Parts: sequence; structure tokens; C-alpha cells
Amino acid sequence: MAAKANPVPSVWTRQQTAPDQPALSRAAIVREAVVMLDADGIEALSMRKLGARLNAGATSLYRHVATKDELMELAVDEVAAEITVPSPGGPWRAAVAGAAGSFRATALRHPWLSSTLGQAGLAYLGPNLMAYSERLAALFTAAGFPEPSRAIDTVLSYVIGMSTTEAAWLTTVARSGDSEADFIARLMPAAQQAAAGHDHLAEAYTEAAAQVTVDPVALRDDKFAYGLEVVLDGLEMRLRG
Repeated sequence: MAAKANPVPSVWTRQQTAPDQPALSRAAIVREAVVMLDADGIEALSMRKLGARLNAGATSLYRHVATKDELMELAVDEVAAEITVPSPGGPWRAAVAGAAGSFRATALRHPWLSSTLGQAGLAYLGPNLMAYSERLAALFTAAGFPEPSRAIDTVLSYVIGMSTTEAAWLTTVARSGDSEADFIARLMPAAQQAAAGHDHLAEAYTEAAAQVTVDPVALRDDKFAYGLEVVLDGLEMRLRG
């Protein structure tokens, strides 16, 4: 008799064996995990600490969530519910830009999200991420893309990459205790010194220093919008060709 295949290691591929209890449910565990992740990041999250926050032992948590990896899959899917995608029917570029902006905003509210997506096992099998992917597929299909999944991957690669970098930057700023504007002002002299002798970089940092009084949030928004427009320009050329 052939050996039974090992199950795929994911919370979405195994049945939940413990029924939810009013005092400690899977939903309550995941909600508290998201709070901890938002406050302190992935490194600070452990089943022991989470159990203490919930006044329960780690063993009780394991009745609902088998591993920390499963917990991360659930946490990713939990916050994915916050991402919105416009309905098909209007101009596709505006709709995609809206979806991309919503993803970015969600990733900045939850700085651990973008960097976790590629590591959280089969998180994309979760119901919220599935619904999000379905809405994106409907949007790109209605726009006329023959292979919607490729267009989706292109946009998400840009959004996730930018959001990961931006979230890491904002985490560094937060740890400094400064406002973003003050942190940039303190950092700029060191950046200009490091760029000395590198003509193109020195020029870029000189221009950045001249913008030190500009709202950094507006600068980040503009940077994200510029890159997204470039991506959408490329997709539009493919669509027309």
C-alpha cells in the first residue's frame, strides 16, 4: 500500500480540530496577534507572549492554532480584509490605482505585512486574500487583459516592493523618536557626506536637502504614484498591442 502523502503545512489545508470557545477563540487569538505585530513586529511575537496577553497558556493557543507559522497565515488574512478593490466598469487605470493605494495604506498600517507575504506559507489560500485576488482578477479581465494573473503579479510586485521599503523606513523613523521631518533633517548631513565623490548621488542628495522642508508624506505619496504610473503605462502598452 502506498504511503500516505504528508499534508501540506498550512492552516488552510487542515481541519480545525478544536471548536471555538467563548473564552478563547481562534478569532480572538488572531486579533490580539495583529495588535502585537503592529506594536512590536514579528520578532517580538511568540505563542508564550500571546498566551500571556490573553490570560491563557501557550498550550491553550495550540488547540486553535498549531504553529506560529499558521498564526502568521491567519494574521495576514485578517488584515487583508482591509484592502479594497473598486468594482469593474469604470476606467481600469483609476480602479487599479485605487486598489494599489488601498494595499499600500494597509501595509503601512501594519508594517509587518508586506515583508511577511512571501514567508507566510500558503497565506494566499485564506478567504480574505482569495476574495481580494478574485476582485483584482475581475477588474483586469473586464479591462481586456488576456492573462489577468500576469498583470496582477506585475502590479503587486511593485506595490509590495515599495510598501516593504516604505514600512521599513517608517519603522526606523518611529524607533528614533523623531518626527519623520526631523529625522530626515538630522540624517541629511550624513547622507550628503557619504555621497561625496559620487557625482550623481551627490546631486540627488543636494536636491533632497533642498526639499527638507517639504512634507515627507507628500513626497512619499508622489514617489509611489510616479512608479505606479510607469507600471500602468507599461501594462496599457501591452493591452493596446
